[in-house]
Amino acid sequence: MEETEPRSTRLPAEAAGPAPPAEPAAQGARSHDPRTPEALIELMSRDWAPAGTAPPRPHPALGHFARRRAALSALFPGAHLAIPTGVPAVRANDTEHRFRPGSDFYWLCGHDEPGGVLLLRATPEGHRATLYVEPRADRSSPAFFTNARTGELWVGPRMGVAESAAHLGLDCAPLPELGADLAALEGPVLALRGIDPELDALLAEAPAPADEGRLARELSELRLVKDDHEVLMLERAVAATVRGFEDVVRALPEAMEQGERVVEGVFNLRARVEGNDVGYGTIAASGSHATILHWTRNDGEVRSGDLLLLDAGVESAELYTADVTRTLPVSGRFSPVQRRVYELVHRAQRAAISEVRPGAAFLAPHRAAMRVLAEGLVELGVLRVSAEEALAEDRQLHRRYTLHGTSHMLGLDVHDCAHARETEYREGTLRPGHVLTVEPGLYFQADDLTVPEDLRGIGIRIEDDVLVTEDGCRVLSAALPGEAGDLERWMAALRAEDPRLRRPLG
Repeated sequence: MEETEPRSTRLPAEAAGPAPPAEPAAQGARSHDPRTPEALIELMSRDWAPAGTAPPRPHPALGHFARRRAALSALFPGAHLAIPTGVPAVRANDTEHRFRPGSDFYWLCGHDEPGGVLLLRATPEGHRATLYVEPRADRSSPAFFTNARTGELWVGPRMGVAESAAHLGLDCAPLPELGADLAALEGPVLALRGIDPELDALLAEAPAPADEGRLARELSELRLVKDDHEVLMLERAVAATVRGFEDVVRALPEAMEQGERVVEGVFNLRARVEGNDVGYGTIAASGSHATILHWTRNDGEVRSGDLLLLDAGVESAELYTADVTRTLPVSGRFSPVQRRVYELVHRAQRAAISEVRPGAAFLAPHRAAMRVLAEGLVELGVLRVSAEEALAEDRQLHRRYTLHGTSHMLGLDVHDCAHARETEYREGTLRPGHVLTVEPGLYFQADDLTVPEDLRGIGIRIEDDVLVTEDGCRVLSAALPGEAGDLERWMAALRAEDPRLRRPLG
């Protein structure tokens, strides 16, 4: 693929075929870019069938977007707000990662193409929303075949201005008009900076308002409580994730031949078939790799007798992600020592989930899980002090073997609402509509001499996605077994369905 400068009028030559050396290259062309003769431009600019102009159907969350914008508007009377979605990230040289919209931007309007900026203009009556989008690079100018970043022959058609307005139910304008419209505003403009370099450049001459950081904070706090549409999207993401875990179990014979890459690839296929993508880098950690919290290289062996820690989530078509972990015995059955550790982690998780309810402290599930794990570590002979001493705030000795917190919020981001104030998140209380993970784990490093030898190299995490309801909680990922015996029976049932899995694994 080739890349041209975004949001500019320069048109690198991108047509095939030789050209006379004397002909100058188009502005921005590079050494490997072929030149574009005028005759080719003339040929490419005619004899195309009319393009369809029917607007797409309205977005299913159109009403939710309007309510969310109204909630944000009420918090910033008199201030203009600019929320960009961002641009594709460079993968290497002139190739880019597949674009994924900015979460705050998408939550407010649902637009999923790169480069857009949502501007909320302050008026005496409130805010007037305008979405600035890249116009279509269609057959109306040579850009449709010379501009490799936006030209429709290169990247396919964009929704464009009119179609975006019809789809999303808000005013839209061409992105090139944004600069002039920003310059005409009177009063402060609060923006999410560091996301879109060109928006940052447009705002560079005016100093950032002193309270600009409040915009990201308020957006995170508004997003903490999920509405019914968001819960539905999370339910769909979780359901697809459960099917992805089933796919992995069925693929274990191939994984034992080809390694962790098979696990990652099989799960990620489900994510692309049923959703937008994976919500984060899949962790397919077999054997001692399971003791590495964010193992995403996924290039190790998968062997009979080992455990496979799979931490993965499908991101739905509307970008809400699941985040689920199961630790699977590759052979289909836990060894006695593996089961002992697994059952300890499962007890800790059940204790944590029992604390999830409205009005409970966000940290209550974590404290319950840590109490169970610390007591279990004493029983295993890992901790040589009492659980009370290990858990003391000035000691925290159990953390050598568990390392991470038990919960984080979940939604459009796997670690959702990260800019919320500590008083509203970590030190806050749970409310109906919160969705959080519950994921205790134990990790005994292969070289940890404080651990009995038969435990070394074992890493176990069990993670579910939990919705806080009016009277308690609901485990969204309950369809995936968590108890050791249930997990073994689930794997056996999947093996019975597939002839490849009827033979013993290993």
